[in-house]
Amino acid sequence: MNIQKELAALAEAGLLRRPASADSCCGPEMILDGRPLLAFASNDYLGLAADPRLIEATIAAARRWGVGAGASHFLGGHFRPHQELEEQLAAFVGAERALFFSTGYMANLGVVPALAGRGDTICADRLNHASLIDAVRLSGANSRRYPHVDMVTLEKQLAASGTGQRLILTDSVFSMDGDIAPLAELAALTERHDAWLVVDDAHGFGVLGPNGRGALAHCGLKPTGRLLVMGTLGKAAGVAGAFVAGDGLVIEWLTQKARTAIFTTAAPPMLAAALLESLKLIEAGDDRRAHLQSLIARLRTGLAPLCTRTGWLLLPSITPIQPLVIGANHATVALAEALKARGVWAPAIRPPTVPEGQARLRISLSAAHSEAQVDRLLEVLADIAQ
Repeated sequence: MNIQKELAALAEAGLLRRPASADSCCGPEMILDGRPLLAFASNDYLGLAADPRLIEATIAAARRWGVGAGASHFLGGHFRPHQELEEQLAAFVGAERALFFSTGYMANLGVVPALAGRGDTICADRLNHASLIDAVRLSGANSRRYPHVDMVTLEKQLAASGTGQRLILTDSVFSMDGDIAPLAELAALTERHDAWLVVDDAHGFGVLGPNGRGALAHCGLKPTGRLLVMGTLGKAAGVAGAFVAGDGLVIEWLTQKARTAIFTTAAPPMLAAALLESLKLIEAGDDRRAHLQSLIARLRTGLAPLCTRTGWLLLPSITPIQPLVIGANHATVALAEALKARGVWAPAIRPPTVPEGQARLRISLSAAHSEAQVDRLLEVLADIAQ
């Protein structure tokens, strides 16, 4: 492979990616590459990443537990805060047990191969996160990808899967479209076809459901029996890490077989202690979630006439993820740069993250945003569209 040539091709197609360097805490207003910007980019949906209570909890935990775990969970790196966090997470989502992972990516890479392998069949939504796609590849199982939220095709795939284990994988909230999977229908298919269902609730945990218990609770479900949920803790929870929750026997199996939980140094116990405080804030965060929903409605109302004039497409979403589809890669990058020149940051998302011809701005709202900040975004977009 000629790396220089391949990089040039990415540049020609408008697909080069470069991270901006932040010189401030995660929040609605940030300093990025030395410039103050109004930010609509993070997944800090409840505005907890820089919450003083989490900062103080982390400082206190660092003094008590240090800043590193020193070993894997099985070799002395499993501290009391880790244990308490797993217990509290399980209780919070209504599961028998939970297993803590360092990241959501590691959780998916560990869980899927532990549940399915050669001779088994995995059916996965075509718009699933990259971590689930990679987990299927790692498992060695037969892979079937169904069109986005197409339950008819999924049922046909399950019926034709033959012998072996059947596993359904889906995001709860799809990270680039903002829509919610039909979880009740998926759960019914799981029962009908004697399958397993793993739901990646990275973008639902903390935001959806009573007290922010997640997308399963939003749909009247719990992680029991053959239904497992994975939740990340670096988005709405504001810290870092992830968990998988479900039936106690299944979590015991994952404890013994999930390689990304076994063969890695444990996350620092101070983070687990901070997450225990975060869970309290999430549970008591109805005001934050109500404010967030009002901002979502305000943004969508303001964008509707703008989309009519420009031909931009605002995808349907009741979540903080509000995708504004522009279409062409270069046009989308140009719009993002024009926003940045006017002091607003909303990142351009291009293939392969989204399908060809569907490049978009991924506008991400937080409970830490104000109505005035959302209005400012609308004003700048309207000015650029002129």
